[in-house]
Amino acid sequence: MKNIVILISGRGSNMEAIVNACQREGWPARIAAVISNKASASGLQFAASHGIATAVVDHKAFESREAFDAELARVIDGYQPDVVVLAGFMRILTEGFVRHFEGRLLNIHPSLLPAFPGLHTHQRAIEAGCKLAGATVHFVTPELDHGPIVLQAALPVWPDDTEDSLSARVLTHEHVIYPLAVRWVVEDQLSVTDGVVRQLQGAAQVRWGG
Repeated sequence: MKNIVILISGRGSNMEAIVNACQREGWPARIAAVISNKASASGLQFAASHGIATAVVDHKAFESREAFDAELARVIDGYQPDVVVLAGFMRILTEGFVRHFEGRLLNIHPSLLPAFPGLHTHQRAIEAGCKLAGATVHFVTPELDHGPIVLQAALPVWPDDTEDSLSARVLTHEHVIYPLAVRWVVEDQLSVTDGVVRQLQGAAQVRWGG
């Protein structure tokens, strides 16, 4: 049984999707803890209501990113994580933190990486005239919004899309691909060679419409 630790900063809708999929599909894993940098994060209440341990490490209590990340890593390590999942965790992590969890740290980004790293991805995609948008699950590396790509979902950008409408449609796809990617990791269904992720035979699949 593997341990999954999820980091959030707010509601954590992707966290909810992962918790629900883990319980519904009977993964060989458990959500060991949900941790936030904000005590006000509403996702902590969801986790607690599902019997999941919660913790808060307030970034405002530390004088530097390095000090915050060191304490965050210490708290995470207390749950003996096999996988650490960033689910709307709105902090840029230091290289030391990323290296500490290298190979077991996942993130989801609301664009088809390597396009549009950083913020305001949906508006930037619309302004660039993109015909497709989407989301990307990737292993985290020290370079922001980069790292080996595990899974992507693509969907059309409609002529009348706004930042909000596109964001909402992409989010529904995030709730499908992120749990699947985490499941692949806990079931040892992935290999990474020269920065490229490959699925092993027998990995669970999903199909959906745009």
